[in-house]
Amino acid sequence: MNRTFLAAALIAALPATPAIAASADAGQSLDPVIVTATRTAITVDDALSSVTVITRDDIERLQPVSLVDLLTGLPGVTLTQAGGMGEQTSLFLRGTNSSHTLLLVDGVRVGTVSAGLPAFEQIPVEQIERIEIVRGPRSSLYGADAIGGVIQIFTRHGHAGEGLVPSLSVTSGSRHTVGGQFGLSGGSRHAWYNLSLGGEYSHGINACRVGAGTVFAGCFANEPDSDGYRNYNALANAGYRWDGGTELAATYLRSRNFVYFDGAPYGNQALNQQQVAGARLSFRPLSFWQVTLGAGQNLDKATTYNDGSYVRYSDSRRNQASWQNDLTLADNQLLTLGTDYQLEHLSSDTGYLASRRQDTGVFVQYQGTFGRNELQASARHDHNGQFGNHDTGALAWGYRLDHGLRISASVGSAFHAPTFNDLYYPYGSGNPDLKPETSRSVELGLAQQGEGWNWAVNAYQTRIKQLITLDANYYPRNLSRARIRGLEGQLGLTLAGWRWQGYLTLQQPRNDDGGPNDGHWLPRRPEHTARIDVDRRFGEFGVGATFNAAGARYDDLANLHRLGGYATTDLRASVAFASHWELEGRLANAFDRRYETIYYFNQPGRSWYLTLRYRPGS
Repeated sequence: MNRTFLAAALIAALPATPAIAASADAGQSLDPVIVTATRTAITVDDALSSVTVITRDDIERLQPVSLVDLLTGLPGVTLTQAGGMGEQTSLFLRGTNSSHTLLLVDGVRVGTVSAGLPAFEQIPVEQIERIEIVRGPRSSLYGADAIGGVIQIFTRHGHAGEGLVPSLSVTSGSRHTVGGQFGLSGGSRHAWYNLSLGGEYSHGINACRVGAGTVFAGCFANEPDSDGYRNYNALANAGYRWDGGTELAATYLRSRNFVYFDGAPYGNQALNQQQVAGARLSFRPLSFWQVTLGAGQNLDKATTYNDGSYVRYSDSRRNQASWQNDLTLADNQLLTLGTDYQLEHLSSDTGYLASRRQDTGVFVQYQGTFGRNELQASARHDHNGQFGNHDTGALAWGYRLDHGLRISASVGSAFHAPTFNDLYYPYGSGNPDLKPETSRSVELGLAQQGEGWNWAVNAYQTRIKQLITLDANYYPRNLSRARIRGLEGQLGLTLAGWRWQGYLTLQQPRNDDGGPNDGHWLPRRPEHTARIDVDRRFGEFGVGATFNAAGARYDDLANLHRLGGYATTDLRASVAFASHWELEGRLANAFDRRYETIYYFNQPGRSWYLTLRYRPGS
């Protein structure tokens, strides 16, 4: 594989032909190209880490109304949501904390400076082109926060050489849900662009079921009403590639939402804004040397009200820049050197003792292939303006056997600095004595891909020191040790015209500090999850179903509040008519299963959705 050619073609804003995920389409022989695992363009088959890719075709086939719908049940992924659509969502990757997964949108780091949490619930699924999920530590390439892994979302874009292409979708559904997206994309021989507007509204569900006798649990309020949600979003991106290979690309995504929740008198309405802007320039000073310069900013703004009266605000800003150099040493020998810089700033009326910090990191990575052996090694040094120096590293090896079989092994370290909320949140809820979290992980993998089928098994263990948790009084403390063991499996095949894809995650996220809670489960992580997707086309008609199951979990460190396991079934169908038009229908939670992912917080029951979509490529 010529890694430099792929890097030149796909680095920057990646306006290349959309990848087709082998994990989503077992019958496809074309391996998708990814960049998140190594910060360079490689195929999924060349990745020595555990990777899942979701394409735009997958999104339209699965018909999710939110990112939660789309990601639930994938290997290593656990999601919790404080109610229905638009309510606060947390993602636990491989049993690590919700702040241990780094989220990138078109290469820009996303997440609140105050809490360190990406706002998954605010990212409109209709503006997504594809998603790359890389499981396992990635601090040696990306710095802080990547203990559990990295998720990168690529927004929809145009393609060089295509004319003006419109896109349109209109959705209606349960609880007065309405939504829509309209966009125009295209390109010339050298350029590409995309402009898109979207929005959605839902009357919502009663987010929290706390009654008069349990007012000091869950959301600490008794407000039995429907908690609605509305969102408006806009996306713009463009790029230009010169004949010599130099490429300039830029992206802008803005999502603004208003959501009701249960929490009076401390607030029951929130106006949130998520904004991502970035630009990237790549060029080749010499034939063996690829340079990529990037800059970006993420704004996360939140204003809280109680019955229309102002309560508080919190605005966070993260400015970031990077300089990456990819040097081809020989065929299939690539050396990457780079540096990252980020400046975090928090503005709030809650009186934090500190509101700014910066981090500078330098990294190096080597990728090489020697016959059937593959090697990836990386190291990074970060200087955090508040917590000093941190060194991380990773080493991965793979060996290709006959018949498409490959074995892999890896080790890696990572770290996470306490957030401003952890350290300084007022009213006795911050702990300025917290220490940074560090981790060590090992992983073994076995995978095989054949004609019309694929499977993979990965076993891992992560040990975390100074894990930040909340005690019974919601006060953040360091847990001296935690140990997470897990096994992930997936199987995909096409049989008699039916496309099957199954995922299974078994994990043991345990407290290992030797204290009174030693051996207990870490909060909100189930021991097992499973998902099966099955789909088939009958000419112009398509049918499918998704089965999700999750085991029991606990909501607290002491394991006093048990949340039962559950299973849900989603049914879907579609019909293509006229030219490029398709009507989609989805019945979510078809058997109206009641369950909770957070203590006392409800989840939507049976829901239906109808979508009219214009698909220019169909």
